Amino acid sequence: MNDTLDTGALADIIGRAPGNLALYDQALTHGSTGRADYQRLEFLGDRVLGLVIASELYTRFPAATEGELSSRLHALASGETCAAIARRLDLTALVRFGAQARSDGGRYSDNIAADAIEALIGALYLDQGADAARAFILAHWGAMIEGQQAAPKHPKAALQEWALARKRRPPEYEIVAREGPDHAPRFRVAVSVGKLARAEAEGASKQAAEKAAAAALLAELEGQEK
Repeated sequence: MNDTLDTGALADIIGRAPGNLALYDQALTHGSTGRADYQRLEFLGDRVLGLVIASELYTRFPAATEGELSSRLHALASGETCAAIARRLDLTALVRFGAQARSDGGRYSDNIAADAIEALIGALYLDQGADAARAFILAHWGAMIEGQQAAPKHPKAALQEWALARKRRPPEYEIVAREGPDHAPRFRVAVSVGKLARAEAEGASKQAAEKAAAAALLAELEGQEK
């Protein structure tokens, strides 16, 4: 395990010189190291991220209903979105892992990538304040916030509505398989609408796999109607 934090790469990611390096060191340390890890900072960063995005949505979309705002927030603060941004920043290259987690592919886990960027936001908030954390979030989420002209609909909700509108049985989900270590699991989930159709998909969490399976089944069902 490399114990040296690359402060140059960190400064490039957060867009400013870090102050309290101990905070960032913790934010970029996985629990497999046996040292103080990022979980507490992830808890804080998740709340900071949610508040900033919620505030921006409230301001930018004055005609949106509470339900529409909630739907947008869910998509923008989801684990998938956080992981994608962390990947774009190559953030997991800075995360320190224990030997086992590293060999198990922890650096390639979407769950860990999402946790790390939330922990980084928490560290930035404590180190340099709310304005710095807000600036970082808007730099990487701002275009997505502004670009959503319609509230995104979660695939599971969309599939539920499809079945209800056609008087079909509600979708049923089941875990087909779970593989990998606890810190980097892979789930395979199947979803079906009665005996009409069935689809399977994988994800780094049960929720992500269900979402992907719902999207796949909905695409199949809508394709059959064309």
